[in-house]
Amino acid sequence: MARFEISLDIPDINIKKVDTTKKGDRILTVVSTVEGTHCHKCGRAITNHYGHGGPIKLRHLSILGMKTYIRICPTRYQCTHCAGKPVTTQTLNWYDPRSPHTKEYEEHIMLEMVNSTVVDVSIKEALGYKAVMGIIHRHIDTEVSWKDIERLDVVGLDEISLKKGHKDFVTIVTARIDEQTKILAVLKGRKKETVKEFLSSIPKRLKKTVNAVCSDMYDGYVNAATEVFGKDVIIVVDRFHVAKLYRKDLDGLRKKEMKRLEKELSEKEYKKLNGVMWILRKNMKELTDEELKILKRLFRHSPILEIAYKLCNELTDIFEDDISKSVATRRINDWKKQVKESGLKCFNRFLSTLDKYWDKIVNYFINRQTSGFVEGMNNKIKVIKRRCYGILNVKHLFQRIYLDLEGYSLYV
Repeated sequence: MARFEISLDIPDINIKKVDTTKKGDRILTVVSTVEGTHCHKCGRAITNHYGHGGPIKLRHLSILGMKTYIRICPTRYQCTHCAGKPVTTQTLNWYDPRSPHTKEYEEHIMLEMVNSTVVDVSIKEALGYKAVMGIIHRHIDTEVSWKDIERLDVVGLDEISLKKGHKDFVTIVTARIDEQTKILAVLKGRKKETVKEFLSSIPKRLKKTVNAVCSDMYDGYVNAATEVFGKDVIIVVDRFHVAKLYRKDLDGLRKKEMKRLEKELSEKEYKKLNGVMWILRKNMKELTDEELKILKRLFRHSPILEIAYKLCNELTDIFEDDISKSVATRRINDWKKQVKESGLKCFNRFLSTLDKYWDKIVNYFINRQTSGFVEGMNNKIKVIKRRCYGILNVKHLFQRIYLDLEGYSLYV
């Protein structure tokens, strides 16, 4: 029979024999080549043999599709320095005494877990659900490890509901460092006190590296960040949340005008306005000739909607232009005057919000920072939740987010 060799890539052992079970599993019996250990009491190096411990069977990486186990009877050593001459069992660095698997196999499981579920990995690897969860807990903390982070740059705050239709919100705290997003915390609820407590817990060395905090218009987040960082850090209300508000006001006017036109126009003429909702939401530069015709027809029937539409686009252009904060402040103030002079009432609510968060909205123009990375994170979390049929434990959710973000860099 043809034979070939495969390196086991495990240091400090010799293979004594290889057995095959009736199920086709491979069991490799090995012995340690390391002489001595350190006393678990005094910490001194000891080499006085005291027999062997009971056999340990550890799951290892499969070989040619066959489950592989490593069986070892660890050597025991007696300390002649301590009173009572205690015995210490040698532990080699390729396995953890708390785990029934080799470290290499556990890293393989962690890699399998990226963008997957505990149930799927459990089935594929023929491991129990609790065994997979145990591996996750051994490798990933349930909260951020500050010592592994050198700087924070931009901190993002946003909330997400654990269960659709319920108000069981959690706060997602992230950081944008260069082009990478890092998860900092999943906090139960969204109270200002909870967020403030976490932001206050950031080590001083890292607080100094925060350039900005990006958030939506939720007062709890804005006030918590302001109270913790003060004037040392720019607080930015995300421009996309701002755009969402004034476009919502435009959409409200559209609904009102379409109801009026449905009553005033003939059925044939009204049908010619089909699709205006999506046309109004599209970037004007991306409209087709047919869509432009429909838009022109709509504005002929509703001049007030044309004014509101143009005002929306003008404000969007201000945010799109590469301008300074002072120039943006002047142009947005001019825009506000145009709205008031137009006589439009649909933007009243937005103008009120604009005044309330004025400084934090125009702070966007300092470094053009947004919560785009936060929204991207929220989409990833929604995918994780759907994939796992919901995750209600905030600690486990933190682990799963961390694993999906960092897993490939850690275990590949």
